[in-house]
Amino acid sequence: MKILVVGSGGREHAICSAFNKSEKTTKIYCADGNAGVAKIAECVSIKPDNIKELADFAGQNSIDLTFVGGETSLALGIADEFERRGLKIVGVSRQAAQLEASKSFAKDFMARHKIPTAAYKTAFSVTEAIEILEGGEFGNEETPVVVKADGLAAGKGVVVAQNRAEAIAAINEMRNLVGEIAADKIVLEECLFGREVSLLLFADGKSFALMPPVRDHKRIGEGDTGANTGGMGTITDASLLSDEQTAKIIEEIIKPTLEGAAQDGFPFRGILFLGLMMTEFGAKVLEYNVRFGDPETQAILIRLKTDLVDICEAIISH
Repeated sequence: MKILVVGSGGREHAICSAFNKSEKTTKIYCADGNAGVAKIAECVSIKPDNIKELADFAGQNSIDLTFVGGETSLALGIADEFERRGLKIVGVSRQAAQLEASKSFAKDFMARHKIPTAAYKTAFSVTEAIEILEGGEFGNEETPVVVKADGLAAGKGVVVAQNRAEAIAAINEMRNLVGEIAADKIVLEECLFGREVSLLLFADGKSFALMPPVRDHKRIGEGDTGANTGGMGTITDASLLSDEQTAKIIEEIIKPTLEGAAQDGFPFRGILFLGLMMTEFGAKVLEYNVRFGDPETQAILIRLKTDLVDICEAIISH
């Protein structure tokens, strides 16, 4: 089986390594890869956002399976284009990718399907966002509040402000930090307190299989200080979630999410990544991602005992 992996990070190296363990794999390509990936796969100089060229390559080289690493390709509709051409791909549709690509879309989805998450408000301008804060909807001047850019921002579009002044500063800086498109809308959220954990799963549109829970360290400084990043490192251990907690997450979050996606017209086929806060009132969703995390993948896939090719074939077959 010839496999194409789309992406260029440590995540994609871990994905290529997992495919390399399969007896079914005969050749791995990675677009556009990196120096580490080049040791186990043939790197192809096509950028992950060049959807047409990726599809052309897959067709011309008789690729049996394409696996998408990052969110940008998915948000641009790579899965839709590949499926239109009859090419097999593991990755969610462009519509499903909005669960990650738009924070306001995701929050509205959660509200509509009664999925536990923080209270929120979407602002359509800097002025409106500041007016919402100054109106007291998220507490007084000393109340922490979360400021999020609506669009994709490589893990850098979230600021946990400790007070209103910090939140207003973050709002004013957001466009400079992540760009005008990502900050076209701003989502304000109540600040949740508790222990953060991530839970990933494989989904085929009808059923799902959980991966082990994982926790990443987002802040750039020592002692959990400084700005958020895409992830400085990660750990995975069964003790991060109890069996009881996992069972509640399945019933209150995972099933409503997958059922809601199907009801809204985009059955979820691919990787679902739940960013959760374990509060005193139970798990609440901080964010959805629609692909493997980076650096979470590096910790998770090394524990995978099932052939990743078999998993991908099961996802595609449904």
